[in-house]
Amino acid sequence: MTKSLYAIGGGQMVEAIIRASLKNQAISADTTQVVDISSNRVRYLEESYHVTADTEFRPEALETADVVLLGVRPQDDWSEIAKQIGASGLKKPLISIIAGVTIKQLEQALETPDYPLVRIIPNTLTDTGFGVTGAALNAAAKQADVDEFLKSFGKVDYIPEEQIDIYTGYAIAGPNYVYNFYLALTNAGVLGGLSRKQANQIARENLQGAAKMLEITGKHPYELLDINNSAGGVGITAQHELDASDFAAGVQNAVLAAIRRTTELGKGE
Repeated sequence: MTKSLYAIGGGQMVEAIIRASLKNQAISADTTQVVDISSNRVRYLEESYHVTADTEFRPEALETADVVLLGVRPQDDWSEIAKQIGASGLKKPLISIIAGVTIKQLEQALETPDYPLVRIIPNTLTDTGFGVTGAALNAAAKQADVDEFLKSFGKVDYIPEEQIDIYTGYAIAGPNYVYNFYLALTNAGVLGGLSRKQANQIARENLQGAAKMLEITGKHPYELLDINNSAGGVGITAQHELDASDFAAGVQNAVLAAIRRTTELGKGE
């Protein structure tokens, strides 16, 4: 069943969510409203997705919404917007993607007890159907009210809010690590003598195929490595070089650094 959406903030992430949700028919253009302070952005969203867009937040418009998406920047006056949402008395499920703003902060800003709140960290892979969105619900929120909408732009993992920073640094930044590996692998192919076109195609096939092998076999990566690494062969020789490098530690350190930075940003540092 399609839902009526009122989105406050029309930035890149909100646009990606709307685009995927429209494609998967979780929402419809004629019942989707978007607010953004930029008139150029409003015009672009209207022309691109045929939704209703405006430069002014109108609390009365919440009346027809099934779900409210709060997608403004943390430096914007989100607390005043939340206060107006709470004052409407409508208690429509509010989904926040504001980085670093906690459920407790939102509850305080709403000034309304038992308001259903969902804090999410959406993945940028919305157009692919892959990626996992981390979602934390407050005591008043019901998973059934938001589940279909959230799943329209990827998979969803309902988590305690304490894991949001981990999700941001690991799951949400996850494509970055893959893009970097892909780039290193394609450059290696070119270095070895392949054309860029050949290297790109082979790397994509290997990435997709290896991920599918993990999925369909259920085997541990070490088991699959054993299949490829015969005694004294090519695979084990390459494995030795990887083991002797900082490859694994580099990835792990990047993830931990991203998690730390997420926590810092949440504190306004």
